[in-house]
Amino acid sequence: MKKYITLTVRVIRYNLKIIFAGKFFWFLLAAFAFFAFFMFQQAWNRAETNEGSIYNLLLFPCLLLIFYPVVFGIQNDEDNRILEIIFGIPNYRYKVWGLRMLIVYVANYFILVLFAYVARLLLYPVNIFEMAAQLVFPMLFFGNFAFMFSTITRSGNGTAVIVIVLGLVFSIFIFANVSGSSENSFWNVYLNPFSIPRDVHPMIWQNTIIKSRLFLLIGGIVFLMIGLLNLQKREKFV
Repeated sequence: MKKYITLTVRVIRYNLKIIFAGKFFWFLLAAFAFFAFFMFQQAWNRAETNEGSIYNLLLFPCLLLIFYPVVFGIQNDEDNRILEIIFGIPNYRYKVWGLRMLIVYVANYFILVLFAYVARLLLYPVNIFEMAAQLVFPMLFFGNFAFMFSTITRSGNGTAVIVIVLGLVFSIFIFANVSGSSENSFWNVYLNPFSIPRDVHPMIWQNTIIKSRLFLLIGGIVFLMIGLLNLQKREKFV
């Protein structure tokens, strides 16, 4: 038993070095810089601060944290000449990339907990674990969405362009809606569960949140499975 625990710890450490090596530190630094800037702007303008506004402050840093590991993961493996080794492992899609994606989301969850704790100290007393847990849903959706495209383009830069453009399209489609119905719909991938509309009954709003989280979770799982199945076509990668 001790042998398996030691081996698991070594595997996790090795994958952490691969996933978070290189430019991730700069993405982490940029995420915190944007978060600090948003907090400063919120305090400077003396805007109303509540759980909903804290969620909005954390959403962009949340997506920025997941961007580098999933978009440039395959390209980094190719640049480091370890794709051939990975593809030599039986069921490598689930043993390697399944584990990597799990490590990425768990690590980013605790980073978001830390960010939420900073917001709690400086702006508003939020439940840091609940806040981070709610942010995991859009992180899963967009993270697996980007991972799926990375298995199609096999290029970090190409995937980055596609994800940014589609992210802007999502934003324009939702926030350009004049009636506001799309903004409060469970189809809204940016739905803020802590921002309760005044004209919506609390029970209806709770059902909307549940449907929204199910939509993001199922969508994230579908994107992940498509990405893992794309990795089966190893001749396109090596």
